[in-house]
Amino acid sequence: MARFVSFVVLILIFFNTGTRAVQAPVKLLNDGNKIPILALGTYGSREDISRMRQAVYWAIEAGYRHIDTAELYNNEVEIGQGIADAIQKGLVTREELFITTKLWNNHHARDQVIPALQDSLKRLGLNYVDLYLIHSPIAQKADGTFENIDYLDTWRGMEDAKKLGLAKSIGVSNFNSEQIGRILKSCEIKPAVNQIEVNPTLTQEQLISYCRSVDIDVMSYSPFGFMVSRRKENKLSPRFDDPELMKIAEKYGKTTSQVVLRYLIDRGTIPIPKSTNKERIIQNIDIFDFSLTEDEIANINKFNKNIRVVDIVEWRDHPYYPFNKA
Repeated sequence: MARFVSFVVLILIFFNTGTRAVQAPVKLLNDGNKIPILALGTYGSREDISRMRQAVYWAIEAGYRHIDTAELYNNEVEIGQGIADAIQKGLVTREELFITTKLWNNHHARDQVIPALQDSLKRLGLNYVDLYLIHSPIAQKADGTFENIDYLDTWRGMEDAKKLGLAKSIGVSNFNSEQIGRILKSCEIKPAVNQIEVNPTLTQEQLISYCRSVDIDVMSYSPFGFMVSRRKENKLSPRFDDPELMKIAEKYGKTTSQVVLRYLIDRGTIPIPKSTNKERIIQNIDIFDFSLTEDEIANINKFNKNIRVVDIVEWRDHPYYPFNKA
């Protein structure tokens, strides 16, 4: 936590339009690179893909400097177009942005990692990404059937990518503590990040604590949990109108969604709220003028049900299935 506090930088900038944009603070990763502590999430439907170029531009205009995507999302071309638009308009330089993408399961052999990253870079129109993640520990063939590849071999390919400068930082996603421990015992370069689902319904306290103990930062996907998801019954709490969240929101003059994002930041994680709506994109980054008390964080933790929005049932028979332990 001391490292987090020591390197937070809060920057306010003003565009020519006179509107104020708030850039997220940054923190140091274990490899010395800086990462903004809020990212624009971009996973979505086919319709969302068509909106992503504009959404990325709006986000950068609003002050976002961290964009999260993946090969799986099938939107790297649109993400790259939005980035190019913002650079061309003079909103940012490439060096001011932090771009994350991910290696999908069908490129887990060591010699497949760099070609897969090079393909992502081509789609993004970039020479490097700031963070490259193994999207999951599970190797699959193109048809989705399981492939017998140890993620330790995949990690060696990730190390190759960093050494070549194609990725400034490398990490994992959807890995549990045991799997991270295996990497740490054999790696030359330790993961900088573990991107996992974290929200009030899945607080992941044990895994977050473990990652912190080994100096690995946590990015939080699906930050709103069942507040927005309809994949499971919508009676799961909290919802946007939950009385506990509304009480906290009223205290700070914020929305309940802003309270949840602040909750994740105050727990030391990096939330990844996804939106293609300009107003919500702006709202989601307007969370750096308040913080929650320890009691408020504890009260939100009480919503935990250890139920996932994202739980891929097809993976459950794989020996590296990550969601059966913390």
